[in-house]
This record gives sequence, structure tokens and C-alpha cells, in this order.
Amino acid sequence: MLEIPEAFVVAAQVKGVLQGKQVQKVIAAHTPHGFAWYYGDPARYPAMLEGKTLQDSLSRAGMVELRFEDVMLVFTDGINLRYHRHGEKRPEKHQLLLGFADGCALSAAASMYGGLYCTMFEDNENPYYQIALQKPSPLTAAFTREYFVGLFLPELTKLPLKAFLATDQRIPGLGNGALQDILYNAGLHPRAKVATLSNADKETLFVSIKDTLQQMTQQGGRDTERDLFGAPGGYKTRLSKNTVGKPCPQCGQEIRKEAFLGGSIYFCPGCQPGD
Repeated sequence: MLEIPEAFVVAAQVKGVLQGKQVQKVIAAHTPHGFAWYYGDPARYPAMLEGKTLQDSLSRAGMVELRFEDVMLVFTDGINLRYHRHGEKRPEKHQLLLGFADGCALSAAASMYGGLYCTMFEDNENPYYQIALQKPSPLTAAFTREYFVGLFLPELTKLPLKAFLATDQRIPGLGNGALQDILYNAGLHPRAKVATLSNADKETLFVSIKDTLQQMTQQGGRDTERDLFGAPGGYKTRLSKNTVGKPCPQCGQEIRKEAFLGGSIYFCPGCQPGD
């Protein structure tokens, strides 16, 4: 799933290989998918995109935005983007395929779910996109200690840290995947309640959010995800499906996995005691 690090990496890769290239052919909604959401009628996408030149590619929290002359394409966290060279076989299943004039292509496919939004610049009313524009990314200097501390509202004290950090767009683009290493590096359990955090804990968590996401981004995304070219990210996750059942590199205790809040959490009982 695209989260802050992967969106940043994929957006930069798209820009590197496709900026300045003209869209020649568009195939939209090729493969039926019950949880692929389109903005407007995908049958209109060819008319909106064919003949347009890619001007820029940006990350917006956990989304990738492609900007053409007067149209934008936004892909949400559940969409896998892949680049296909001239002459390379295209995937059989996809929700959107852009063929460029030089023979290369970009495919977009939903995994469990995902959104694809093709709109005029002024028409994008997707609330997740708008929130991502309004709130600072942890990758930027605008995400300050003061801003982070301001997220701890009195009515949120009963929330577990997983819910506090990864729901309701408090930090857009921060999801359950990156969350695991952030809490591990901070020595905090995902079930721990917000009310139990001391000021020192909040400072440690702030630093962990900034540092962990920077590391994930600089190393090409997490090793549980794949980039535009289908390669896994270079950041080796501490807590993930790749490490569950293995010894913690810090204390040696076995890394555990549990179901919690509609998903999975990973933790080290030695480094992240209690909940």
C-alpha cells in the first residue's frame, strides 16, 4: 500500500521516466474491480488525457498526483503503479493503462481497494486530497513539535496509539504499515492509550515519526512494498510480515503479530512492553 514514503518514491520515479511525454492511448476500467473507485465516468478518461503531456508528478501524503496541462490524475494508497518499457508486455489486469507516444506505458491496478481520480484542476473535491494539501507532511519542516503536540486533543485520550496515528487523517499518508516501525523505534506499544503518554513519550514519538519516515523515504520505501519498476524498497522493516516470529534485533525476544482494530499489529514484547 502506498504510504508517505512509497508515494514520495513512486512520484519521483514517474517524473524521472515520464515527464514531458505525451499520452497517446488510454484504457480505463479494463478489469472489473468492486473496490476500485473512479472519479466521474472512466469512459471519459481517454478524451480527457489523450494528447496531453505529463508536466509533473507529485506525492500528496499517501497519494501520487500526475499533472497534465489542465488535468490531474490522482492515485490513492491502494493503487499499484508500474512502468512498462517499449516492447514490454502489458499486464492483463489493470484499472487504467496510459500508453505514451514513445511506446512506453504506465499501468494502475487496485490491490484490495484503491481510488483513481481524473479531474480538471479546479474540480478535484476528493476530501482526502484536500486534507493532504492542508496538513503538513512529516517529511517537511512544517511538521513541527508544536504542530504534533497540538494533535493531542482532550477528546482523544482514550484512543490507542494505532488509532491516534493512523486513522481520521490526523497525519495524512501515515498508515498501519509505517506505523509499526515508528512505534517500535519509540518503544511504544500500538495498544497503548494516548492518555498514558508522558511529555517525554510524545517527544520520542515525534522524533521517531520524523526520523523513521525519512529513513524509509531515503532508502526507496519499505521492503514490504514495490516501486514503479516492481522492485522492493530498500528499507528493511523491523516489524512486518517479513520479521514476525523472528528475534528482535535489539533484545532477542520473538516479534509478535496480533489482530487489532480491523488489521494487524506487530510488536516486540521486550522493547514495547505493556498496552
